[in-house]
Amino acid sequence: MPLLAREPDLFPDTLLDPKQERSSWWAVYTLARREKELMRQLRRQSIGFYSPVYEQVYRSPAGRLRTSYLPLFPSYVFVRGDEMDRYHTVSTGCVSRCIEVPDTFALVQDLRRIRDLLASGLDITAESQLIPGQRVRVKNGPLAGQIGTVHQRRGQMRLLVTVNFLQQGASAEIEGFDLEPWN
Repeated sequence: MPLLAREPDLFPDTLLDPKQERSSWWAVYTLARREKELMRQLRRQSIGFYSPVYEQVYRSPAGRLRTSYLPLFPSYVFVRGDEMDRYHTVSTGCVSRCIEVPDTFALVQDLRRIRDLLASGLDITAESQLIPGQRVRVKNGPLAGQIGTVHQRRGQMRLLVTVNFLQQGASAEIEGFDLEPWN
């Protein structure tokens, strides 16, 4: 049972639609452990944001199964809007700094791939360091069409999908026969 219920990590639901790509985006770096509070305030103010969240199941010291919803990119919330939206975001008291994203098209593409990876239902591992490897495309399965990098972790082949702007990403276990080289 989760300690707290899962909250929306994307607002509005159409935020990552292709027609929205030309809007201004900011990578907002929050104060320590304030991502969810910032997302709640942005939702109340109707400001578009995305901060991918993944589920982690663990055992408590008492032996009970617990579920937590953790930010995939700790301390980061991606915000879309105009200068007034940026001002309201910084005024929440949750923000350490606000970084304008120069290539919004690439960021939105990366965030869409992360969203698809999380929606696949596969076991997700947060990756804080990118490991160089061959770029591939997934041919079959729930991630068909995904493009990423393959690497080995604990004897498993994993597909790494990254947000290049942050130099961070997420990976999921995958079978080698589902992959093909991609340039």
